[in-house]
Amino acid sequence: MLYSLLQPALFLLDPESAHTAAFRAMPLLTHPLLGAATRTALGIDQAACHRPELARTVMGLRFANPIGLAAGFDKDARHVAAWDAMGFGHVEVGTLTPRPQPGNPKPRLFRLPADGALVNRLGFNNGGAEVAAMRLLKRPPGLIVGGNLGKNKETPNEQAHQDYLKGFASLADVVDYIAVNVSSPNTPGLRALQDREPLQRLLGALQEVNQRRPQPRPLTLKLAPDLTDAQLREAAGLALAAGFAGIIATNTTISRSGLTTDTAAVERLGAGGLSGAPLTARALEVTQLLRAELPASVALIGVGGVMTAADAQARLAAGADLVQLYTGLVYAGPGLVTAICRSL
Repeated sequence: MLYSLLQPALFLLDPESAHTAAFRAMPLLTHPLLGAATRTALGIDQAACHRPELARTVMGLRFANPIGLAAGFDKDARHVAAWDAMGFGHVEVGTLTPRPQPGNPKPRLFRLPADGALVNRLGFNNGGAEVAAMRLLKRPPGLIVGGNLGKNKETPNEQAHQDYLKGFASLADVVDYIAVNVSSPNTPGLRALQDREPLQRLLGALQEVNQRRPQPRPLTLKLAPDLTDAQLREAAGLALAAGFAGIIATNTTISRSGLTTDTAAVERLGAGGLSGAPLTARALEVTQLLRAELPASVALIGVGGVMTAADAQARLAAGADLVQLYTGLVYAGPGLVTAICRSL
């Protein structure tokens, strides 16, 4: 497969440069002359992911299949058509903030190949919700698109709800569902919004505005794997009480336990959220815990350490209605989407 030949060259670049290089090549997937050949060379079979038996209705939305692109990969909604061509059933763009921001200083993205993992402290680098919304006016029909919302770094937590409301106002007309991100470890103080009082206030404010719309959007809450089981139950209960349609489990972890990579080398990388294979077990555990707590009507989106088709199957078997990929794409390549669809 072509990606197995390309990956060593990409891995010679620093991770953020490799990401940029891959994004520059994304239009090849939808090129009128080269698209079909490019997709075949990368192991992509869109038709395999659009088989009728893979379709499902979740949160009142019809998904062509349960496989999605996690937030953070295409923050600014630049390549939605290419993700559709890759076979994804949904794409979550963002995290988007009301005002553009550059994110944290570089370097801020690191590979741990021995662990099949990434560490990132990108810090919600994005061009702003309004710019992404303009791009989403031209989106492929049939592809479900979610908008992942965050707050700007300089906005104090006491005013955070205002940022989320502004982001909601920018995106609600051009996305199918909204994801509330209060669980990234890379914006100072953001995870404190998962505490009971600020979370209750934020979720209530968003739902109040949402319900005034002629067609309210399904709202989802993305939680951190580092919460205790009791905290996860409490946060999920608050989302349920606020009428949220789903929970996304999970974001990246600040834990560094159980890594194969040398401890000193990991420490030199500094702070950031860890994703990939080391997160697989905990993310699966959180999915099982929340599925046992929540009614079947509340959707669960499983993300974190979905590296193989078997991982996706395990997440769905644990009660996830949908799964999302991020780090798995970096290590396995775009053919992973087709491999999962075929396995299902």
